[in-house]
Order: sequence, then C-alpha cells, then structure tokens
Amino acid sequence: MADYKSKLGNLADKLKKEEPKTPIQEVAPVKAQATAKEPEGQLNVWIPRKLLKKMKTHGIEEELSLKEITILALEKYLDK
Repeated sequence: MADYKSKLGNLADKLKKEEPKTPIQEVAPVKAQATAKEPEGQLNVWIPRKLLKKMKTHGIEEELSLKEITILALEKYLDK
C-alpha cells in the first residue's frame, strides 16, 4: 500500500513540475464559396407515400436531397 501511495505522490509532483504538452495545430476557417443565392419560397405538398419512397430511394442512389429532386422535376416539367 505504501508503494502505491508513493507512486501517486510522485505522479502529482511530476504533473506540477512538467508543463503540459499541447499539440500544435493550425486552425483555418472554412471559406464558403460566394454564390448568388436566389430568394426562396416555401412549398408544402402532400404526395402519395409510394412516390415519396421512390424519391427517397432515388435521392440516396444519386446523392440528392428531396429538395434538389423536387426542384429538378419542377424545372423539367415547366420547361416543356
């Protein structure tokens, strides 16, 4: 038991004497690309569940959000 206490005592002394070693790393802020963002409006619609499932599956496969899919579909439909 005395050996254990002496080890702990030595550890406390060591911590007091030694300066903590901190890693040196450079922190640089992430620069957002300046893009002209169009003003947006809100659209809230109810669609069949099967269609929503298809949209989500397509979004996962193509790495697109539901918003992006909706915008692409509406643009394609309205450009007819």
